[in-house]
Amino acid sequence: MQFKHPEVLYFLFLLVIPILVHLFQLRRFKKEYFTNVQFLKELSVQTRKSSTIKKWLLLLTRLLLLTFLILAFAQPFFAAKDSKKNTNEMYIILDNSYSMQAKGKKGELLKRAVQDLLEHTPDAQNFSLITTSDTYWNTDIKSVQKDLQDLKYSASAFRLDNLIAKVNARKSAFNKDIIVITDAVGLETNQTKSFRKEDNVYFIIPEAEQKNNIAIDSVYIQQTLDSFYDIGIKLSANGADFKDIPISLYNKNKLVAKTLLNFETNTKTINFTIPKEDFHGYVSIADKGLAYDNTYYFSISKPSLTNVISIGDADKSNFLARIYTNDEFNFNNFPLANLDYNLLEKQDAIVLNELKDIPQALQTTLKSFVTKGGNLIVIPAQESNTTQLNSFMVNFGTLQFKTATSGEKKVTKINFNHPLFSSVFEKKIDNFQYPSTKTAFGLTSTTPAILTYDDQSTFLTSLPNDLSSVYVFAAPIDKANSNFQNSPLIVPTFYNMAQSSQKTSVTAMIIGENKPFVVDALLSKDEILTVKNNAESFIPIQQLLNTKVKMTFNDSPTEAGNFSIFNGANLVQNISFNYNRTESNLALANPDVASNFKEIDAIETVFNTIQTDRTDTQIWKWFVILTLLFLALELLIQKFVK
Repeated sequence: MQFKHPEVLYFLFLLVIPILVHLFQLRRFKKEYFTNVQFLKELSVQTRKSSTIKKWLLLLTRLLLLTFLILAFAQPFFAAKDSKKNTNEMYIILDNSYSMQAKGKKGELLKRAVQDLLEHTPDAQNFSLITTSDTYWNTDIKSVQKDLQDLKYSASAFRLDNLIAKVNARKSAFNKDIIVITDAVGLETNQTKSFRKEDNVYFIIPEAEQKNNIAIDSVYIQQTLDSFYDIGIKLSANGADFKDIPISLYNKNKLVAKTLLNFETNTKTINFTIPKEDFHGYVSIADKGLAYDNTYYFSISKPSLTNVISIGDADKSNFLARIYTNDEFNFNNFPLANLDYNLLEKQDAIVLNELKDIPQALQTTLKSFVTKGGNLIVIPAQESNTTQLNSFMVNFGTLQFKTATSGEKKVTKINFNHPLFSSVFEKKIDNFQYPSTKTAFGLTSTTPAILTYDDQSTFLTSLPNDLSSVYVFAAPIDKANSNFQNSPLIVPTFYNMAQSSQKTSVTAMIIGENKPFVVDALLSKDEILTVKNNAESFIPIQQLLNTKVKMTFNDSPTEAGNFSIFNGANLVQNISFNYNRTESNLALANPDVASNFKEIDAIETVFNTIQTDRTDTQIWKWFVILTLLFLALELLIQKFVK
């Protein structure tokens, strides 16, 4: 037992007063003798005995009465078991990612969580609210009521470790109460390691009743025909029993194709054929699971000629002219001595075709060219100096040439999973016309090989970056050293190496991935590009690259859809944005992350638990009651005890 005002206990010395009064009243009586009063003597003795008992009872009740009164003013209490945490600051981490769109027993998980917060958070409770998309420091429930009611789903995945880092960054002299409300979809145990040991952590993990869900994962050009695109739509099904799911294809909100889907496996790809022209639309499905991943927006620009320059001897570049034909490419070959450096910036791809030496000025220009989104293809010459090659390649990544060795080697392995061949082969081929080389350099690289020799050494590899790739051969491929020019592989290999992915593929950015995007636009210093549609408009971070503009979108836009890039009122290019599909599989919920923390079923329980565990048990009222009880007892003794 503890006292709120222990100094009041000094008044216990007042107990001496009733004792002194009592001793004064118990002084000895003076004897007086009378004659012939036998009966009166007996009555006097009896009266003295009863008077003594009454005085002792009165003394006891007065001592207890005064004692309990003094103790009541000292306000005794029993300390709560968590009383040291009374000064804790409260933080509420609320998951508003798209997996919280799933329905539980009382509706959508996020809306139910918001409603519980509004109903059960005490008005006087001060806290900070951290969501995937917004942060409200040092507030109360009335101040954030409207913000909570208007809270939208976030395109970013729920990363608990990032939100904990925000909380820990708040400097404070107090420990923290942290309430995490999440469905735990995609949540990994290592994300909880950021919690500090001194903090009090509660987990509320609402569970979705319906975990079946279908998502549209991606759209890509599977095959390019003379007048049509054959596009592939990849879908994934999480759960079971998906039959007769309608899927529709729209171009500029106009329905162009529709069919029904049945899932025999967890993944399915369906093809549509569309005209080879501008496409700015979406594909959608209808299922009973999450709604956010039922639509996939994408844009395809009408193909334009791809600019390719080969630098090298004309005789060795004839095979390239047969691949880069005039109907799809604008191809030119220049000997190194006649090269116009000003042309390089306007190209989509550059081929260094067996150059014995690479001048420093050309190395600098090519480094800038790759940084701005151009593809570079490096074919070494037999006379190439490995030291110079390695000095050049260090500009693009980790790759080294080793000394050339003689001896015929066959190319026997194709990396079918590499983006270069992703849409070339209908099935994996084990038996094909193996090309070979007579002399080859050794290549060491951290990136996987695209084509491999029979001794498992690399024949062709790539150094990719965000905007482009550098493709590197291990050997010269002129007819004197190799029969690769006669192989069926040469056409798809060089064709795809020259193509700019942003000019010849589906444009569908993922919100929050922060992947750069380059468009052809010649801007003055005061001009900027704007991305907009009917509902939203924003200005991305942009960098001028001569005749191109590199844009970074960060977390913009806030909602998925078809957008257009404008320079003032002039349309530059169409672009589309989609939500990340990492939240689509509700079976990835991982409630075990809360096993080392306090898991509570509802927000109301959290506040009740905190109040119960941290509220002292006040017992001064009982001492007041005892004081009144003994006061009444004294009155009864005075009245009824003779």
